[in-house]
Amino acid sequence: MRLTVVAVGKLKQGPERELAERYRSRFDDLGRKLGFRGLDVYEIAESRARETPARMAEEAAAISAQVPDGAMLVTLDERGQSLGSVAFANQLGRWRDEQAPSTVFVIGGADGLSPELRRKGKLSLSFGAATWPHQMVRMMLLEQIYRAATILAGHPYHRA
Repeated sequence: MRLTVVAVGKLKQGPERELAERYRSRFDDLGRKLGFRGLDVYEIAESRARETPARMAEEAAAISAQVPDGAMLVTLDERGQSLGSVAFANQLGRWRDEQAPSTVFVIGGADGLSPELRRKGKLSLSFGAATWPHQMVRMMLLEQIYRAATILAGHPYHRA
């Protein structure tokens, strides 16, 4: 199963991009041994439409273009479920074992994700009730994906 993160907004060069890349790279090294075929990150430009609904619709169309048929769509949303790391790892492991072709995680822009896109999600995840900048959500998501791989591998990185 291939994993993809589609995020509205760009990470500038600097510590945030370096940390995100570190977790993505660590996952690639371990993930291949676990039957994952890699982890890609796609950045979607923020819409410049004047009205919120139009911005959300434009961003949803750009995100949807990156979601292949049959993918497990996971939306990052403050209204989503708050899963512990072990539960998250188990969910990824189940989808892998069920031979899902891919899992796509989507992170919206400043206005969030369109309601239509949220409804299409197989799972909606929250990193708590607080609102986080999309850059931090991306880093936290990539760390949790890497942590999930370490849990599935029985690696000591995750300590309960």
